[in-house]
Amino acid sequence: MQYLFTALFILGFIAFLGFLVLMILSIRKGNRLPIRYIFLTTACFAIASIGLYGMLNLSSNSTQPAIDQTPSPQIKLSGLHMTTEEFKNKFNGAVGKYRLNGLSITHLNMKDTSEQGIGTFEYVFNDELRLVGAVNADESVQEVRLYGTGDTSKPTGGIFLTAIATLILTTNSEYTYNDAQDVIQDIGLLNRDVNQPDFNGATVRNGLEYRFSVQDPDHSTFEITVAK
Repeated sequence: MQYLFTALFILGFIAFLGFLVLMILSIRKGNRLPIRYIFLTTACFAIASIGLYGMLNLSSNSTQPAIDQTPSPQIKLSGLHMTTEEFKNKFNGAVGKYRLNGLSITHLNMKDTSEQGIGTFEYVFNDELRLVGAVNADESVQEVRLYGTGDTSKPTGGIFLTAIATLILTTNSEYTYNDAQDVIQDIGLLNRDVNQPDFNGATVRNGLEYRFSVQDPDHSTFEITVAK
């Protein structure tokens, strides 16, 4: 089609110029202008215009970018809206920012994926504190838990409390350490009755539930899950 429109434009334009010259010469000689010259000149101009329009239209279409019909990849972030690698980096970032010594994660120990498409990861800080998380089939972190071992009749403190604050900072990038302490306060962890071995306190922030619970006199858990 490009060649056809080009030929129409060239032939029509040459013919238009030819008849236009004949019309001008006829007028200059004082002769009466033949009607056929006017008709043929107009027809040639129309043919040249059609050819020019077709050339420009085809050229415009050829320069437009091709539409990408490749299906867009599905978003892989769900649950806590981060992958395991992003989780580790954000956790370590909070540790470095607030100088929370002894809490850096070097490598998450990944477990085999179950039949339901849920995998797990684990990191042991010391004999009394370990981190466990659940991973969806799309490789995003679904939930995380801290397991603490020790006398639950005593106020929670030390590295366990610091790790809780770090996890809160990890799941809320805009939070400061004071914001993390506010979450801990809302849970009731700082003012809980130490004589209650069955303590279970929780609060919801930005679609996430933060919960601290005591299972038995020696074990307590802090978990972050998507609020239902």
